[in-house]
Amino acid sequence: MSVTIYHHPKCNSSIQALDLIRQAGIEPTVIEYLVTPPTREKLGELIAALGIKPRNLLRQNEKIYEKLNLADPKWTDDQIVDFMLNNPILINRPIVVTPKGTVLARPGDKVKPFL
Repeated sequence: MSVTIYHHPKCNSSIQALDLIRQAGIEPTVIEYLVTPPTREKLGELIAALGIKPRNLLRQNEKIYEKLNLADPKWTDDQIVDFMLNNPILINRPIVVTPKGTVLARPGDKVKPFL
């Protein structure tokens, strides 16, 4: 089974999801998205696969979220994507892509049905 995890090694949910994937006997492709951020196209694909609006993928507890006033509804979907591309820390994680679907594994055990 081919599995990809967009991972942050300091995030407990991300660590838990990665551990669960490996416990299932799967060695995933691990993309540390802060080191290798997704392209606009890839981020769009992930958002579409998750079936959410870009705003729903924002990490609201980051300082940059407040600094940029991202709670303001004036921002369009494209602008929200731009913010995430320019500040990858704003992308919520972990995002796990499997043949069974794509999931924002927050908490990490949300990955189980997708393995």
